[in-house]
Amino acid sequence: MTEPMDDLLRAVEATLFAAEQPLTVEQISNHLGQADVRPALARLRADYEGRGVLLVERGKRWHFETAPDLAHLLRREKEDVRRLSRAATEVLAIVAYHEPVSRAEIEAIRGVQTAKGTLDVLMEAGWVRVAGRREVPGRPVIYATTPDFLAHFGLGSLRELPGLEELRAAGLLDPVDDEMIETALRPGNVPDEEVETPEDPEDDDLFAEHDRQATVMGQNNDGLASSR
Repeated sequence: MTEPMDDLLRAVEATLFAAEQPLTVEQISNHLGQADVRPALARLRADYEGRGVLLVERGKRWHFETAPDLAHLLRREKEDVRRLSRAATEVLAIVAYHEPVSRAEIEAIRGVQTAKGTLDVLMEAGWVRVAGRREVPGRPVIYATTPDFLAHFGLGSLRELPGLEELRAAGLLDPVDDEMIETALRPGNVPDEEVETPEDPEDDDLFAEHDRQATVMGQNNDGLASSR
């Protein structure tokens, strides 16, 4: 390897280590004077393979994270776990499998009205974002997942989301959930906008302790997700 490549490797490594958030290839390149950083990223990822810290790409963004098998060494003795309510978990799953999707479409799939606070909680968590407006009468707001959602659940892209059988085999579905989940995961099943639905009482308790965790679609076991 030539000396300039050694310098570029070190520069890319330092940039990612100091970054406050995961970076795209374009962001890294712009920071380093339009350098071609893809070979350096591939080399760095290989160099860190098997070490305590890994270089990973999640949602086309690069960052360092601790190796999953070392998570038990990095967990704190006392963890303050915030659990999403069942309603928020269902909404997150529908957005992930159908994005971009409007609130009316979410309600039609769930069969109940969705409180505005449910989507607010998911956006505050950094997992759901406003993706624009649908070009239909009324121009409803549509929602999609974020790169933080992919990073938290250890997904390279939405194509890696588990299917119904995988969720059931992992014990992450209650039998009573099957009909709703099958509807939510069915490809192309996005109902019309004009659907009236009853209110969901569970929306009043978005962080109920007895409800299922947001990790219904899998969890990144990394106890220290990144270098920031």
